[in-house]
Amino acid sequence: MCNMTRLLVPLIAATVLVAARADAAQPTPTSTAPAAKPAAASGDLFGTIVVARGKGFEITRSQLDEDVVRAKSQLAAAGRPVSPDQSTLMEQQILDQLINVQLLKAKATDADRAAGKAAAEKRFADVKAKLGSDEALKRQLTLMDATQEEVIKKWTEALTAEAVLKRELKINVTDADARKFYDDNPARFEQPEMVRASHILLATRDPATGAELSDEKKAAKHKQIEDLLKRARAGEDFAKLAKEYSEDPGSKDKGGEYKFPRGQMVPEFEAAAFSLKTNQISDVVTTSFGYHIIKLDEKIPAQKVDYAKAASDIKDGLTAQAMQKQFPDYIKGVRKEAGVEILDEKLKPKETADTMGLPPGHPAIGPAPGVK
Repeated sequence: MCNMTRLLVPLIAATVLVAARADAAQPTPTSTAPAAKPAAASGDLFGTIVVARGKGFEITRSQLDEDVVRAKSQLAAAGRPVSPDQSTLMEQQILDQLINVQLLKAKATDADRAAGKAAAEKRFADVKAKLGSDEALKRQLTLMDATQEEVIKKWTEALTAEAVLKRELKINVTDADARKFYDDNPARFEQPEMVRASHILLATRDPATGAELSDEKKAAKHKQIEDLLKRARAGEDFAKLAKEYSEDPGSKDKGGEYKFPRGQMVPEFEAAAFSLKTNQISDVVTTSFGYHIIKLDEKIPAQKVDYAKAASDIKDGLTAQAMQKQFPDYIKGVRKEAGVEILDEKLKPKETADTMGLPPGHPAIGPAPGVK
């Protein structure tokens, strides 16, 4: 919950499995259709219109459309639909990243490719563990309209490009660098009080449209949640009830469980969760998303994150910062050397930090590397 997978644009479809951990108080759609395959443009029945090219590579309209459609589908599923005026910018950014990945792949050594493959497989295993079940993973892959093999292939390309960058830019973050960051920024590693709680949600909004249900349907849902509350308080397994009845796909496969600090849930949900005693089950809690019953599993006091736990993330963050600093000048030279051309005028971006971005797959830089 407090470490939701970041939705990255561009190339969101290549780097992230939608919202791997949806907010407990904000269920993700349960009936979202998978991303539709883009139709071929007129006169381009085989998707061979080239939109960008350079030494040793071409990118076709169909390749670009495939990633754009998947990105839009994922953002829509996470409640962040792309408006028409944002669509062109997204296409420009995704094309820019596709070009960068192709350029860096061309410079990859066998060692870079091996590192990219190993990193992609590890990342996929980590995401699968966070999703909590094969069924949850299958749902996310369906939303992406992609197979496990396709996702790992995309991630391998992106992380191979990252390995090339580390080598080409001679970036080497040492243990001493990470330790200094940790010691110089103590406030960043203070973990606030948290709770580990499970919940069952019966939604009062249509999962496809987000519209409020009728009063009659709400009354039926309220009666059902009251019946579930009675069963939970009578001793039935809360996790089993959540798996069977909860309408929050982000948590139901894990028995409804989330871990979160204050400030991440809607007020009614947060207040109820933090007021409970361990193993206590709340009354019915009503939020704008529906009816919840909440069981407190554990209260976790405020504490400082140990350096040993933070070190890996600190190194990732510092490495990404170093890459971001050097990347614009580096990739500008590589693109010039490769004679990169963007053939569609609408896809020619302004050269800014946003459009000359790092290839997807590099560690995200947040305000506090190491804190999850």
